Amino acid sequence: MAVYTHVSAEEMAALLLRYDAGTLTSAKGIAEGVENSNFLIDTSGGQDGERFILTLYEKRVDAGDLPFFFALLDHLAANGVPVPRAIRDRDNKQLQQVAGRPGCLIEFLPGVSVSHPNPAQAHAAGQALGQMHAALTDFKLDRPNTMGPEGWHELAAKCSGDLDAIAPGLSVRVTAELEWLDGAWPRDLPRAVVHADLFPDNVLMRGDDVGGLIDFYFACTEVRAWDIAVTHAAWSFDNDGTGYRPEIGDAIIAGYDAAFGLSDAERAAFPALARGACLRFLLTRAWDWLNTPAGALVTRKDPLAFLRRLDHYARL
Repeated sequence: MAVYTHVSAEEMAALLLRYDAGTLTSAKGIAEGVENSNFLIDTSGGQDGERFILTLYEKRVDAGDLPFFFALLDHLAANGVPVPRAIRDRDNKQLQQVAGRPGCLIEFLPGVSVSHPNPAQAHAAGQALGQMHAALTDFKLDRPNTMGPEGWHELAAKCSGDLDAIAPGLSVRVTAELEWLDGAWPRDLPRAVVHADLFPDNVLMRGDDVGGLIDFYFACTEVRAWDIAVTHAAWSFDNDGTGYRPEIGDAIIAGYDAAFGLSDAERAAFPALARGACLRFLLTRAWDWLNTPAGALVTRKDPLAFLRRLDHYARL
């Protein structure tokens, strides 16, 4: 989440007129994340007021993909997975136009994103991911993974020699990793729709329990076990990519096993899947680091934090 496009109070108030949500009482931009513009909206609706998230979709999210995301969230919610659905207005529309951008009003889920998860929270997150995968076994829609192995080559080429401005020798290292993954990537494992971005800030915790899974805008059809590798890499290290915490990594796998489980082939492929996860986030963070517009209300994230994680998985 972030804010690239600013929305006036008048525009927000006009949007709310399309819903049975009350009138605008407060609004605040949300700086976390890098993909879309997001605002926390409070209204006079209900007995004690209501709270929503207003999301405007920026350049990286194709408006043509939004029906897929909305259908995915509706399907998960209908199957008991705690996710925030896009709210339908009085005309049954989920997608709106706000400040010249496609956008929607989204359910607010209570909970906090933890920066230093404990093993119980990691176990709960792994279990929630497994429950999500179980709920999606009968989901019929597909979406290509634009941030998958083919996309890594394209993104690395776009970053080109600028990678060395982030760290000397980074371009050579990325090229070597791409070559290794081209040969090692497990293309014969089961595929399914995955979240693909289940970082701690995309899991809302209520104590040691999961209150919600959010931010599905990278969801796609991919090797299903890649999702657990992404989650493992995102949760099991200090923020700077050092200090691997085995008790967290083990708890994520144990929670996932309790709800869905990994096959022997998926376990054998885990190091390659985790290295692919690290390269994917190294490259997207590098691109954002090099191209975030001046003045954007957004927190840039260090690409080298995932180079350090990649070094860990390369030693497995």
